[in-house]
Amino acid sequence: MKQDYLTYWPGGCYRAAILLLLAATGAFAQQANVNLDWNPQKNTQQLNPYGGNVISPDVADDHTITFRVKAPDAHKVELTGGPILLALKAKGPVPFIKGSDSTWTLKVGPVKPDIYVYRLLIDGVPVADPNNKFTGTSNQPGYSNVIVHDNKPAYYDAKNVPHGNITRHIYHSDVLNGEREMYVYTPPGYDSGKKYPVLYLMGGSGELASGWMFDGRANFIADNLLAEGKIVPMIIAMPNNQVLHRSDPKHLEKTYVLFEEELRKHIVPYVDKAYSTIADRKSRAISGLSMGGRHTQAVGFKALDLFSSFGIMSAGDLEPEKLNPAFFSDPKIKDKVDYLLVGLGSGELDFVGKRSEATHKALEKAGIQHDYYIGGDGAHDWGTWRMLLNDKLLPNLWRKSSPKTK
Repeated sequence: MKQDYLTYWPGGCYRAAILLLLAATGAFAQQANVNLDWNPQKNTQQLNPYGGNVISPDVADDHTITFRVKAPDAHKVELTGGPILLALKAKGPVPFIKGSDSTWTLKVGPVKPDIYVYRLLIDGVPVADPNNKFTGTSNQPGYSNVIVHDNKPAYYDAKNVPHGNITRHIYHSDVLNGEREMYVYTPPGYDSGKKYPVLYLMGGSGELASGWMFDGRANFIADNLLAEGKIVPMIIAMPNNQVLHRSDPKHLEKTYVLFEEELRKHIVPYVDKAYSTIADRKSRAISGLSMGGRHTQAVGFKALDLFSSFGIMSAGDLEPEKLNPAFFSDPKIKDKVDYLLVGLGSGELDFVGKRSEATHKALEKAGIQHDYYIGGDGAHDWGTWRMLLNDKLLPNLWRKSSPKTK
C-alpha cells in the first residue's frame, strides 16, 4: 500500500505542522506582493520587483530606508518630496551616491513609521521611483509612497477584522455635462433593512475621487475603528469634488457655485437613492482636506438644510464672516451644528495655519462649539489627513457625547 511520505519520518505529522506554522508566521517571507501586508517594503527575500532592476525602497526594522535607482547616464540623482524631507528634517533634496555598477544609492533615517510621499530628481527632473510599485494615483504628475512599518499593523492598515465594501459608481451629471465617479464605503454587515448616517468625504486639489481610498485608507481606518467600538456604523461617500480644471483662471469664481449645484442635484440624491440612509441633515456630515476643506466651509456652511456636522482639514479662510455671512449671522447657528472640526498638521502652520486660525477665531467669537486641533508630525499631506480622520473626525460623528471645545 502506498503511504504518505510523512509516515516514513518519525513524528512526521508534527514536523509538518511545525513547517506549516513557520511558513504561516513569516519564517519563509511575508507575502508583500500577494497579501495586503503592513510591511510590504521590507524585502526579506531580496527579490527585485516585477519589471524592476533594483530593490527600491528597502525598509529595515530600524526604520531606515535605502533608495536605489540604476541610471548609468545620469549626472545627479536626489531624493525630494515634502513629506519625506519633513520626516528627515532636510531643508532640500538629498543626494544619492553613484556606484561602480551605475546604481545610485541613498540610505536615510530612521524616520517614524508612516507612509511618505517622495520623488526622485534625476538631473533635475522629478520622477516617480521606477522600481516602486506603490505609485500614487492622482490628478497630478506621478509620485511614489514609501511605507515605513512599525512592529505591528498601523491604524490605517488592513487588519484581521470585519471589512466593509467600497463600490465605484458612475453617474451622469447635467451640471458638468459628463460622466462622473464616486466611491461609496458601506460598513461590515451593511443591511439595507437598517438606516445609516452618511459622511461626504472630499479630496483636495489634484486628487481623484479614489484618493481617500488609496492614499487616505479611509475604509481600513473605518473598519479598524468599528472593530474597536470607537465609531458608529456609517456610509462614507467619496465624490469627485473637482468640478473644473484646477488651473482654470476662473477657478475660485466658479468652483463653489458648480460644486454646490453638483452636490444638491446629483451627489446627495444619488447616495440617498442607492443606499439605506437616514436622509436628514442631522445624519449627514461633510468634510474634506485642503480644497475639500474649503468646499466644506464655502459650500457646506451654506447647506445647513443638508448637513449638521463638518470637518475642515488643512484649510480655512482669512475672512470667514465674509465667506459665509448667513452662517455667522444665524441666531440659531449654535443649535444647528452638531460637530465641527478645524484640524491641521503641526508642520503646515506657515502654509494654511493663518487661515485655519482665522476660521477658529471666527467660530469662537460666534460661540460655535468646535474642535480646533493642531497635531501629528506631518504637514500638508496624507499623514496629517489620515490622522485627523482616525483621531478626530470619525470618532466624534453622531456620538451623543461628542467632545467639543470652544
